[in-house]
Amino acid sequence: MLEPGDERAGGWLRRTGPVELMRRLSVEDGSAERLPGMTAARLGGYRLRAAAVEPERDLAEVAAVGGRFVCPGDREWPSQLDDLGDARPVGLWVRGRPDLRLWSLRSVAVVGARACTPYGAHMAATLGSGLAERGWVVVSGAAFGVDGAAHRGALAAGGATTAVLACGVDVPYPRGHAELLGRLAQQGLIVAELPPSSHPTRSRFILRNRVIAALTRGTVVVEAEYRSGSLVTARQAQRLGRFAIGVPGPATSGLSAGVHELLRGEGVLVTDVDEVVELVGDIGDLPPVRRGPVLPRDHLDAVAARVLDALPYQGVAHPRDLARTAGTSADETLGRLYELHSLGFVEREGDGWRLTLPSARNDDARRGGT
Repeated sequence: MLEPGDERAGGWLRRTGPVELMRRLSVEDGSAERLPGMTAARLGGYRLRAAAVEPERDLAEVAAVGGRFVCPGDREWPSQLDDLGDARPVGLWVRGRPDLRLWSLRSVAVVGARACTPYGAHMAATLGSGLAERGWVVVSGAAFGVDGAAHRGALAAGGATTAVLACGVDVPYPRGHAELLGRLAQQGLIVAELPPSSHPTRSRFILRNRVIAALTRGTVVVEAEYRSGSLVTARQAQRLGRFAIGVPGPATSGLSAGVHELLRGEGVLVTDVDEVVELVGDIGDLPPVRRGPVLPRDHLDAVAARVLDALPYQGVAHPRDLARTAGTSADETLGRLYELHSLGFVEREGDGWRLTLPSARNDDARRGGT
């Protein structure tokens, strides 16, 4: 009867309870007119929808596809949705065997462009599989592009994934994802605010995003233009105190422009699943230390490194000249040269020393390499 995200009606529901609100909107005893903010035009619209409500039919239809209805106060209700206040869903239609509340306790949203690039699809699938392998539930909207790639990545890893729809849980939308939605119903969860047989609208897609944001610990955006529903999800996550996370793309890509704008604000940049888990995970969920390759030259002490640096790229140098350039004594320089010789960095030639020829050594240890 109530459209998703109707905060005015949510306030009435909070004050009167569902049974009393339904009674007021169904009978003409003047009680509905006393609801705060009610007008004649609004009341007419609510009564039209109330007259069309058939809860027994809806419950029978969701049961026919193996689903159920979950509302606030039920054991399976995810209490984090209460953060939405009066915009909280009246209830959720759920299809799939797992427990929605338990799955939502450790979940991350991965959303993004429908017309994503191969890079975007790759990153979404990689994040989806990586999060699933680490025991996180991947939540998305089952749309084409990034959403579908994230779901498939989680499923391919044998992990958990939840699709939040802007239509009924029994409606295969988009049609091209009918098979994916079938797999989600078997291996994961399908969730919707709207009753069975309901079809999506543009506004319902936008309002659906607040559920994705509230249900999860953080929202990762993979490719999004400036005007993107995915950015709506991320900003809603910020307002709810969740993490808004972005995967950067090429500076020249319009499909990454919205993500970059998010990152210029309060968004957090990530490049892989370890960095996502560091943000949304528990204490101790730290990513591995990032550093470049360790080269043989890195193991030299400071004096030996200075002597090595003093040697010219070509030709032979005398120890006294090297000592002057390296700022050490001649005896110490000679000792270091023999150390460098044993490590394969230099060769002796007559009374002088030279760098080992590249053909003899396959690394660029002298200058640190690349």
